[in-house]
Amino acid sequence: MRAKRTIRYYSFIFDEIDTESAAQRIKSSIWFRGPNAWILAFAIVLASVGLNVNSTAVIIGAMLVSPLMGPIIGAGLALGTNDVDLLKSAGKNLLAMVIISLLASTLFFILSPLSLVNPTELEARTSPTIYDVLIAFFGGMAGILENSRKERGTVLSGVAIATALMPPLCTAGYGLAHLNMHFFFGALYLFVINSVFIALATYFMVKYLEFPTVSGVSEELASRRRKAISTILFIILVPSIWSAFSLIRSNNFERNVQNFVENNRLVGPRTYIYEYRVQGHQAQLSLAGEPLDEDLRSSLYIKAGRYDIKQKDLVLLEHSFGLSQKDMDTIIEEIYDNTSTELEENQALLESMQARLEEMSQEIARLREQQSRLEANSPKDTL
Repeated sequence: MRAKRTIRYYSFIFDEIDTESAAQRIKSSIWFRGPNAWILAFAIVLASVGLNVNSTAVIIGAMLVSPLMGPIIGAGLALGTNDVDLLKSAGKNLLAMVIISLLASTLFFILSPLSLVNPTELEARTSPTIYDVLIAFFGGMAGILENSRKERGTVLSGVAIATALMPPLCTAGYGLAHLNMHFFFGALYLFVINSVFIALATYFMVKYLEFPTVSGVSEELASRRRKAISTILFIILVPSIWSAFSLIRSNNFERNVQNFVENNRLVGPRTYIYEYRVQGHQAQLSLAGEPLDEDLRSSLYIKAGRYDIKQKDLVLLEHSFGLSQKDMDTIIEEIYDNTSTELEENQALLESMQARLEEMSQEIARLREQQSRLEANSPKDTL
């Protein structure tokens, strides 16, 4: 019983919740016009600069000033309270935000003279996984709970950073500016995931915290709404789960290749792996030394199989350093000629230094002799 009371003491939240004030705050954050439009455009450009130069700090700063979260949480509140008018307003304002964000980011990337060879921050927003779903869902739970507290803290800033609504829109703008549909659709899909699951988390928390609902909604309409939500969630979840599975599979394969190469650098008596590269689910091994015969090649595939690497997943790039006897004689002769020339130059330099040393020794001896004569001819001190 004591443990139960302790758990209840720390987990009970209803004493700190004010649903009526929270609903008013959320509704007021939905409206998007005037200063909010300009703030969003400026924040989008700021985030685009951060993505363009791979600066995480700039991206985080842009997310902190973005007003994108308001309409999304508003949509979740509308679903949870059966407020159709609020849902329409939230959807209309969110659509306006998305259009402005895409226009601002596309224009920036069209005008930007900087084109990164390795745009890692941009590429990170093109392949959403189930982990992005979890981030959006639990970030949304934290966001609505923070909005519902009587005394709000700084949680919303962390939620804005964690759920990362702006970078996907900026990346989608990059895709439009460069006509790269992989970037555009991948980033837009990530934004949809974030938006839907933030709204879904808000919906669940609104139900749990018993926000006041709008009356007059029939059971048939509520049932159709639940079916529509379930269908949308299924359509969004399936690609993200598959993407997460592919990501885990690729990471495991790359780790297996790394362990295999580290433990099997020496392939044969005079052949070794000096470099490897993983692309997708295929590993390219660069081998230096003598060409592999059939036995060594088979042995290499067997060893790779112990690391769960199949033969079809390996590409061997052999760089043979074997030379004919004639080539070897030519190289040796060139080395000998170069060495002889260097030795002759060094010998001449050594002889010059020895001659100079003898001259200096003779000069020192002459000075000492002169000093001795001066000391002999100088008068002695008398007492």
